[in-house]
Amino acid sequence: MIHYSVIPLEDIFQDYDKFTPSYVDIEQDGFMMQIEPLSGFQARIVRLYSCNPQDYLNAKYAPGTMISYRPQVETYSGL
Repeated sequence: MIHYSVIPLEDIFQDYDKFTPSYVDIEQDGFMMQIEPLSGFQARIVRLYSCNPQDYLNAKYAPGTMISYRPQVETYSGL
């Protein structure tokens, strides 16, 4: 990739190595997707997991779309 700019690379890629997003895989409305939880009960769709090409044409589940997300805590009754 070639990047032409008058801005120094140090300014463009400042703090790039410190960026660590937290992604979560969930199922919503029968679709498996990867989301990035944001503040409150909001999340941004990062990726949709599906084998059906028609699912990718649904604008409701397009990457970058904001959705409401309520994390559920699962209890583990192990040993």
